[in-house]
Amino acid sequence: MHWTARFAVALAVAAGGLAAGCQSSPTGSDDVWIAGSDTMLPLTMRLAEAYMSLHPGVAVRVEGGGTGAGVEALLSGSVDLCAASRPFRPQEIQALYERFGTMGIRYLVARDALVVLVHPDNPVRGLTPEQLGAVFSGGIEDWSELGAPPGRIEVIIRPPSSGTHHFFRDHVLLNADYAPGSVIGIRSRDVEDRIRSRPLAIGFGGMVQGEGLVRLEIDGVPATAETVRDGSYSLARYLYFYATEPPSGDPAHFVEWCAGP
Repeated sequence: MHWTARFAVALAVAAGGLAAGCQSSPTGSDDVWIAGSDTMLPLTMRLAEAYMSLHPGVAVRVEGGGTGAGVEALLSGSVDLCAASRPFRPQEIQALYERFGTMGIRYLVARDALVVLVHPDNPVRGLTPEQLGAVFSGGIEDWSELGAPPGRIEVIIRPPSSGTHHFFRDHVLLNADYAPGSVIGIRSRDVEDRIRSRPLAIGFGGMVQGEGLVRLEIDGVPATAETVRDGSYSLARYLYFYATEPPSGDPAHFVEWCAGP
């Protein structure tokens, strides 16, 4: 998906940690090319639009596709920045080193949270981490086990190319497998749309997702900007930009600007 002026408001909390250096744009121009996380897409698009309004001569081009797709684009040299909703994995860092002789540069862009989503007709409003892990790994298969009317739970997940898929598996399932028969939503929007039409479904996404759906509390704590900032919401995480080396020119200026007020 290329940059478009239509987007949802991204509820992410700005963070610092950006720097600039001396690499020319891999695209051979002063434009800024970004690809990667679908979770970050609304935020990255807002940043792009705001930056271009201040710098009319610069084009900031944004694509989604998932963190994995962003890694591939960075490795191919076709983008300046990979938008990632998780840290790079060891094999990805190794691939960067083999391709460019560097281990990559990571910039903290924002602090976000994963939200767990259910249909408004579902009476469940919160789960413990243990219940959440059991639901998504298949240990709990019916809503009656969670105090709701009987009905088989339909688990909706993101594909393995998604950083959100890996973050949830690592931090909620503790590296266990997702429940057999889990339905994959290729895009964040697909997860939301399926839950809207399926009252027995449950899924997850970033804080920007879930309009019209119920975001479950985790251990009695809702996902808000305040609980993400103070660390009381357990599924908080950083969102990143990655580059092969410190960029220069407009890509560097864009990264610096993202760390500003």
